[in-house]
Amino acid sequence: MMLNIFKKKEPMTAEEKALLKERIIAVLGSIYDPEIPVDIYNLGLVYEINIDDDANVNILMTVTAPNCPVADQLPMQVKEKVSTMMGVRKCKVDLTFEPAWSPSLMSEEAKAELGFDDEFGL
Repeated sequence: MMLNIFKKKEPMTAEEKALLKERIIAVLGSIYDPEIPVDIYNLGLVYEINIDDDANVNILMTVTAPNCPVADQLPMQVKEKVSTMMGVRKCKVDLTFEPAWSPSLMSEEAKAELGFDDEFGL
């Protein structure tokens, strides 16, 4: 289903929002923390993806540590990639450190890729 949001005047449907969110997650899966070989979505750095009725996207994310060398670059990269997606009117990215990121936020796939197991309590 092609999202043709800019030609329609009515608000996005729940189905359109769900499809757009899936596409956004796929794009986030192409962005990597340069020090960790896992994408930022599976790494657990993305806390929220909110889409309003007008196709404006607000992403709440974090980085692995406040002093992370890419703390400025990753949110900008997310904003640039999501903003250019068809169907997205605007994208705003908010960086937060609450709650602090921890390895427990990683997906099971990311934990397996990085060799984390129950031995570490993750």
